[in-house]
Amino acid sequence: MASRFQNLRPGLLLLALAISVFIWAVAQGTSSVQQSFDVEVELVGLDETLVVTEQSADSINLRVRGSRAALRNLAVDQLKYRVDARGGKPGVAVYEVDVESIPHPTGTSFVGYSPTRLQLRFEKRGRKNVPVRAETEGSPAPGYHLVGVVVEPDKIWLEGARSQVMKTKEVETEKIDIAGLTADAQLDARLVISGSTIWPADATPIRVLVRIEPDPKPAPAAPAARPGRRGGA
Repeated sequence: MASRFQNLRPGLLLLALAISVFIWAVAQGTSSVQQSFDVEVELVGLDETLVVTEQSADSINLRVRGSRAALRNLAVDQLKYRVDARGGKPGVAVYEVDVESIPHPTGTSFVGYSPTRLQLRFEKRGRKNVPVRAETEGSPAPGYHLVGVVVEPDKIWLEGARSQVMKTKEVETEKIDIAGLTADAQLDARLVISGSTIWPADATPIRVLVRIEPDPKPAPAAPAARPGRRGGA
């Protein structure tokens, strides 16, 4: 066997090797394989007077078949499954999933997907102006005390699902750490809003002014009364 290859020219060996690599590459590029990935669900056309309060799935899992070369042209991170929510009304709506609406390269095909339908609940949008309350934690430095907390703005507009917005009486800030303070401090604070179906109507920053003062000094002790002089005879 060794003597047989010794009679071949080096150029022919290199040519044979190149042909083998080319055939392997073609086979890899044309062989059919499957790939699975998730595609984000995106709602379009939803009326501004409505809010989505429930959604059965946030993404669609797709299984795609195609050649390796074709699948390399599939920009998975740019794909979205769009649901046309035009005409939606308060209540539950069910949408059948049609994956063929998702663009995919020639030479690929969808062989499976899950879920096959999406269920959404719509609710009327509400709006309400509510007070903002600042929460503090910790204590000022020894010899100082907290005088008060001022929030600016002291009220904000909330929007979202009407049932949630209407029952919200106030919103709180994240806890403001006043530990060790010896003077007034102005800090930015984030709001803590329970529930994912309500949110601030605008991005106005919340600023909290913490007022710190020294403890009052104790009043000096009153001088002792001198004994009175007695009159003479």
